Amino acid sequence: MTIENLEITEKPNWLELPRDIAINILQRLTTLEIVTSACVVCPLWWNICKDPLIWRTIDMITGITTDMITDPSQSKSYFEYLSRLEKICCYAVDRSCGHLKDIYIKKFGTNDLLIHIAKSASHLRSIRLEKCYNISTVAFNEVVKNLQFLEELDICHCLNQIPNFYEFIGQSCPLLKSLKFSPTTYVVEDKYDDVAFAIAKTMPMLRHLTILNNGLTNNGLLAILDGCPLLESLDIRGCVHLDLEGSLKERCKQIKELRFPSDSIDHKFNYDDLGLHLEMTMHELDQYI
Repeated sequence: MTIENLEITEKPNWLELPRDIAINILQRLTTLEIVTSACVVCPLWWNICKDPLIWRTIDMITGITTDMITDPSQSKSYFEYLSRLEKICCYAVDRSCGHLKDIYIKKFGTNDLLIHIAKSASHLRSIRLEKCYNISTVAFNEVVKNLQFLEELDICHCLNQIPNFYEFIGQSCPLLKSLKFSPTTYVVEDKYDDVAFAIAKTMPMLRHLTILNNGLTNNGLLAILDGCPLLESLDIRGCVHLDLEGSLKERCKQIKELRFPSDSIDHKFNYDDLGLHLEMTMHELDQYI
Protein backbone atom coordinates (compact mmCIF):
# COMPACT_ATOMS: atom_id res chain seq x y z
CA MET A 1 0.00 0.00 0.00
CA THR A 2 1.37 3.38 -0.99
CA ILE A 3 1.33 6.47 1.19
CA GLU A 4 -1.16 8.09 -1.16
CA ASN A 5 -3.70 5.31 -0.51
CA LEU A 6 -3.51 5.56 3.28
CA GLU A 7 -6.68 6.81 4.85
CA ILE A 8 -6.07 9.81 7.06
CA THR A 9 -8.23 9.92 10.17
CA GLU A 10 -8.51 12.77 12.61
CA LYS A 11 -7.48 12.24 16.20
CA PRO A 12 -10.41 12.34 18.64
CA ASN A 13 -11.09 15.71 20.19
CA TRP A 14 -11.45 15.08 23.93
CA LEU A 15 -13.08 18.47 24.37
CA GLU A 16 -16.04 17.30 22.28
CA LEU A 17 -16.87 14.37 24.55
CA PRO A 18 -20.39 14.49 26.01
CA ARG A 19 -20.32 15.63 29.63
CA ASP A 20 -21.68 12.34 31.01
CA ILE A 21 -18.89 10.38 29.28
CA ALA A 22 -16.26 12.80 30.59
CA ILE A 23 -17.68 12.34 34.10
CA ASN A 24 -17.54 8.55 33.68
CA ILE A 25 -13.86 8.79 32.69
CA LEU A 26 -12.96 11.03 35.62
CA GLN A 27 -14.70 8.76 38.12
CA ARG A 28 -12.37 5.94 37.06
CA LEU A 29 -9.29 7.92 38.08
CA THR A 30 -7.69 7.98 41.52
CA THR A 31 -8.04 11.08 43.68
CA LEU A 32 -4.35 11.86 43.19
CA GLU A 33 -4.75 11.71 39.40
CA ILE A 34 -7.78 14.01 39.46
CA VAL A 35 -6.19 16.63 41.72
CA THR A 36 -2.74 16.71 40.11
CA SER A 37 -3.58 16.05 36.46
CA ALA A 38 -7.14 15.67 35.24
CA CYS A 39 -8.56 18.92 36.63
CA VAL A 40 -6.06 21.00 34.61
CA VAL A 41 -6.54 19.24 31.26
CA CYS A 42 -9.14 21.68 29.96
CA PRO A 43 -11.87 24.08 31.18
CA LEU A 44 -14.56 21.41 30.72
CA TRP A 45 -12.78 18.94 32.97
CA TRP A 46 -12.02 21.68 35.49
CA ASN A 47 -15.74 22.51 35.71
CA ILE A 48 -16.63 18.84 36.09
CA CYS A 49 -14.06 18.46 38.86
CA LYS A 50 -15.82 21.23 40.78
CA ASP A 51 -18.92 19.04 41.01
CA PRO A 52 -19.11 17.66 44.61
CA LEU A 53 -20.44 14.34 43.30
CA ILE A 54 -17.05 13.63 41.69
CA TRP A 55 -15.61 13.47 45.22
CA ARG A 56 -18.05 10.98 46.76
CA THR A 57 -15.16 8.49 46.88
CA ILE A 58 -11.68 9.67 47.86
CA ASP A 59 -9.14 6.94 47.17
CA MET A 60 -5.74 7.92 48.58
CA ILE A 61 -4.43 4.33 48.64
CA THR A 62 -4.44 3.35 44.97
CA GLY A 63 -1.43 4.87 43.25
CA ILE A 64 0.14 6.03 46.54
CA THR A 65 3.68 4.72 46.99
CA THR A 66 6.68 5.57 49.12
CA ASP A 67 8.89 2.85 47.67
CA MET A 68 11.12 5.41 45.98
CA ILE A 69 12.41 6.48 49.40
CA THR A 70 14.79 3.83 50.71
CA ASP A 71 14.92 4.91 54.37
CA PRO A 72 11.59 6.53 55.35
CA SER A 73 12.47 6.99 59.02
CA GLN A 74 15.48 9.18 58.15
CA SER A 75 14.25 10.94 55.01
CA LYS A 76 12.97 14.50 55.11
CA SER A 77 11.50 13.94 51.63
CA TYR A 78 9.35 11.13 53.00
CA PHE A 79 7.61 13.33 55.55
CA GLU A 80 7.28 16.20 53.05
CA TYR A 81 5.59 13.77 50.66
CA LEU A 82 3.15 12.60 53.34
CA SER A 83 2.38 16.23 54.23
CA ARG A 84 1.60 16.97 50.59
CA LEU A 85 -0.70 13.96 50.40
CA GLU A 86 -2.53 15.18 53.50
CA LYS A 87 -3.10 18.59 51.89
CA ILE A 88 -4.38 16.97 48.70
CA CYS A 89 -6.77 14.85 50.77
CA CYS A 90 -8.06 17.92 52.64
CA TYR A 91 -8.64 19.64 49.30
CA ALA A 92 -10.63 16.67 48.02
CA VAL A 93 -12.70 16.49 51.23
CA ASP A 94 -13.53 20.20 50.93
CA ARG A 95 -14.52 19.71 47.27
CA SER A 96 -17.02 17.02 48.29
CA CYS A 97 -19.12 19.64 50.13
CA GLY A 98 -20.60 17.02 52.46
CA HIS A 99 -21.25 14.40 49.73
CA LEU A 100 -18.28 12.21 50.71
CA LYS A 101 -19.28 8.57 51.21
CA ASP A 102 -16.08 6.50 51.04
CA ILE A 103 -12.51 7.42 51.93
CA TYR A 104 -9.33 5.34 51.81
CA ILE A 105 -6.07 6.66 53.32
CA LYS A 106 -2.57 5.18 53.42
CA LYS A 107 0.27 6.31 55.71
CA PHE A 108 -0.33 10.07 55.73
CA GLY A 109 -3.39 10.10 58.02
CA THR A 110 -3.22 12.33 61.11
CA ASN A 111 -5.55 13.20 63.98
CA ASP A 112 -6.26 16.62 62.47
CA LEU A 113 -7.09 15.12 59.07
CA LEU A 114 -9.45 12.57 60.61
CA ILE A 115 -11.23 15.29 62.60
CA HIS A 116 -11.55 17.40 59.44
CA ILE A 117 -13.07 14.45 57.55
CA ALA A 118 -15.60 13.78 60.32
CA LYS A 119 -16.69 17.42 60.43
CA SER A 120 -17.03 17.62 56.65
CA ALA A 121 -18.69 14.25 55.99
CA SER A 122 -21.18 13.31 58.67
CA HIS A 123 -22.79 10.74 56.34
CA LEU A 124 -19.59 8.84 55.68
CA ARG A 125 -20.28 5.22 54.72
CA SER A 126 -16.84 3.61 54.47
CA ILE A 127 -13.35 4.22 55.93
CA ARG A 128 -10.08 2.38 55.29
CA LEU A 129 -6.96 3.39 57.20
CA GLU A 130 -3.71 1.69 56.22
CA LYS A 131 -0.47 2.21 58.17
CA CYS A 132 -1.67 5.56 59.53
CA TYR A 133 0.60 5.58 62.58
CA ASN A 134 -0.02 9.27 63.31
CA ILE A 135 -3.68 8.65 64.12
CA SER A 136 -4.14 7.90 67.80
CA THR A 137 -6.80 5.54 69.09
CA VAL A 138 -8.07 8.26 71.44
CA ALA A 139 -8.63 10.66 68.52
CA PHE A 140 -10.21 7.91 66.43
CA ASN A 141 -12.74 7.16 69.15
CA GLU A 142 -13.63 10.86 69.41
CA VAL A 143 -14.26 10.98 65.67
CA VAL A 144 -16.09 7.70 65.18
CA LYS A 145 -18.83 8.60 67.65
CA ASN A 146 -20.01 11.20 65.11
CA LEU A 147 -20.15 8.71 62.22
CA GLN A 148 -23.41 6.93 63.00
CA PHE A 149 -24.00 6.11 59.30
CA LEU A 150 -20.73 4.21 58.92
CA GLU A 151 -21.21 0.77 57.33
CA GLU A 152 -17.64 -0.34 56.53
CA LEU A 153 -14.51 0.07 58.66
CA ASP A 154 -11.13 -1.32 57.61
CA ILE A 155 -8.17 -0.67 59.93
CA CYS A 156 -4.97 -2.11 58.49
CA HIS A 157 -1.69 -2.09 60.47
CA CYS A 158 -2.50 0.92 62.66
CA LEU A 159 -4.33 1.95 65.86
CA ASN A 160 -3.96 0.22 69.21
CA GLN A 161 -6.78 -1.66 70.86
CA ILE A 162 -7.25 0.35 74.04
CA PRO A 163 -9.91 -0.90 76.49
CA ASN A 164 -13.45 -1.03 75.03
CA PHE A 165 -12.18 -0.18 71.53
CA TYR A 166 -14.52 -2.56 69.67
CA GLU A 167 -17.47 -1.97 71.97
CA PHE A 168 -17.17 1.78 71.41
CA ILE A 169 -17.15 1.29 67.63
CA GLY A 170 -20.23 -0.93 67.78
CA GLN A 171 -22.15 1.50 69.97
CA SER A 172 -21.21 4.50 67.82
CA CYS A 173 -21.90 2.84 64.45
CA PRO A 174 -25.16 0.87 64.67
CA LEU A 175 -25.29 0.32 60.88
CA LEU A 176 -21.83 -1.28 60.68
CA LYS A 177 -21.88 -4.19 58.21
CA SER A 178 -18.17 -4.81 57.62
CA LEU A 179 -15.29 -4.70 60.13
CA LYS A 180 -11.73 -5.58 59.16
CA PHE A 181 -8.89 -5.25 61.64
CA SER A 182 -5.34 -6.26 60.77
CA PRO A 183 -2.86 -5.71 63.64
CA THR A 184 0.39 -3.85 63.18
CA THR A 185 2.50 -6.81 64.24
CA TYR A 186 1.69 -10.49 63.97
CA VAL A 187 2.34 -11.62 67.52
CA VAL A 188 0.07 -14.39 68.74
CA GLU A 189 -2.08 -13.18 71.62
CA ASP A 190 -2.97 -15.10 74.78
CA LYS A 191 -6.50 -16.43 75.09
CA TYR A 192 -8.75 -13.40 75.20
CA ASP A 193 -12.46 -13.26 74.35
CA ASP A 194 -13.28 -9.67 75.33
CA VAL A 195 -12.99 -8.49 71.71
CA ALA A 196 -15.29 -11.24 70.48
CA PHE A 197 -17.84 -10.54 73.21
CA ALA A 198 -17.81 -6.80 72.37
CA ILE A 199 -18.42 -7.54 68.67
CA ALA A 200 -21.22 -9.99 69.49
CA LYS A 201 -22.84 -7.51 71.87
CA THR A 202 -22.75 -4.34 69.77
CA MET A 203 -22.62 -5.32 66.06
CA PRO A 204 -25.76 -7.32 65.19
CA MET A 205 -25.83 -5.99 61.58
CA LEU A 206 -22.33 -7.30 60.79
CA ARG A 207 -22.01 -9.25 57.52
CA HIS A 208 -18.24 -9.31 57.05
CA LEU A 209 -15.64 -9.69 59.79
CA THR A 210 -11.85 -9.91 59.57
CA ILE A 211 -10.01 -10.22 62.87
CA LEU A 212 -6.47 -11.54 62.46
CA ASN A 213 -4.11 -12.96 65.08
CA ASN A 214 -6.64 -12.49 67.84
CA GLY A 215 -6.72 -14.42 71.10
CA LEU A 216 -10.35 -15.49 70.82
CA THR A 217 -11.33 -19.01 71.82
CA ASN A 218 -14.25 -21.23 70.85
CA ASN A 219 -16.45 -19.40 73.38
CA GLY A 220 -15.69 -16.08 71.74
CA LEU A 221 -16.37 -17.39 68.24
CA LEU A 222 -19.68 -18.90 69.36
CA ALA A 223 -20.65 -15.53 70.83
CA ILE A 224 -19.91 -13.85 67.47
CA LEU A 225 -21.96 -16.42 65.57
CA ASP A 226 -24.87 -15.93 67.98
CA GLY A 227 -24.66 -12.14 68.13
CA CYS A 228 -24.07 -11.58 64.40
CA PRO A 229 -26.67 -13.82 62.68
CA LEU A 230 -26.25 -12.04 59.30
CA LEU A 231 -22.53 -12.88 59.03
CA GLU A 232 -21.59 -13.95 55.47
CA SER A 233 -17.79 -13.88 55.56
CA LEU A 234 -15.37 -14.49 58.42
CA ASP A 235 -11.58 -14.23 58.37
CA ILE A 236 -9.97 -15.61 61.54
CA ARG A 237 -6.47 -16.34 60.24
CA GLY A 238 -3.85 -16.56 62.96
CA CYS A 239 -6.41 -17.14 65.74
CA VAL A 240 -4.52 -20.19 66.98
CA HIS A 241 -6.61 -20.84 70.10
CA LEU A 242 -9.61 -21.94 68.04
CA ASP A 243 -10.53 -25.59 67.57
CA LEU A 244 -13.02 -25.79 64.71
CA GLU A 245 -14.34 -29.27 65.35
CA GLY A 246 -17.64 -30.82 66.36
CA SER A 247 -20.64 -28.55 66.80
CA LEU A 248 -18.60 -25.40 66.22
CA LYS A 249 -17.53 -26.73 62.83
CA GLU A 250 -21.19 -27.24 61.94
CA ARG A 251 -22.01 -23.68 62.98
CA CYS A 252 -19.20 -22.34 60.81
CA LYS A 253 -20.71 -24.04 57.77
CA GLN A 254 -23.34 -21.29 57.85
CA ILE A 255 -20.65 -18.84 56.77
CA LYS A 256 -20.40 -18.49 52.98
CA GLU A 257 -16.74 -17.39 53.01
CA LEU A 258 -14.51 -18.66 55.82
CA ARG A 259 -10.75 -18.15 56.17
CA PHE A 260 -9.37 -20.65 58.69
CA PRO A 261 -6.89 -19.94 61.51
CA SER A 262 -4.20 -21.99 59.74
CA ASP A 263 -4.52 -20.14 56.41
CA SER A 264 -1.51 -18.05 55.43
CA ILE A 265 -1.36 -14.34 56.21
CA ASP A 266 0.51 -12.41 53.54
CA HIS A 267 2.49 -9.66 55.24
CA LYS A 268 5.94 -8.21 54.56
CA PHE A 269 7.38 -7.08 57.86
CA ASN A 270 8.76 -3.53 57.75
CA TYR A 271 10.96 -2.42 60.64
CA ASP A 272 10.67 1.25 59.67
CA ASP A 273 6.90 0.99 59.98
CA LEU A 274 7.26 -0.76 63.34
CA GLY A 275 9.47 2.06 64.65
CA LEU A 276 6.86 4.66 63.75
CA HIS A 277 4.14 2.56 65.34
CA LEU A 278 6.08 2.10 68.59
CA GLU A 279 6.68 5.85 68.77
CA MET A 280 2.94 6.46 68.46
CA THR A 281 2.19 3.76 71.02
CA MET A 282 4.44 5.39 73.63
CA HIS A 283 2.71 8.73 72.99
CA GLU A 284 -0.69 7.15 73.62
CA LEU A 285 0.46 5.38 76.76
CA ASP A 286 1.57 8.73 78.21
CA GLN A 287 -2.08 9.79 78.18
CA TYR A 288 -2.97 6.99 80.59
CA ILE A 289 -0.11 7.48 83.04
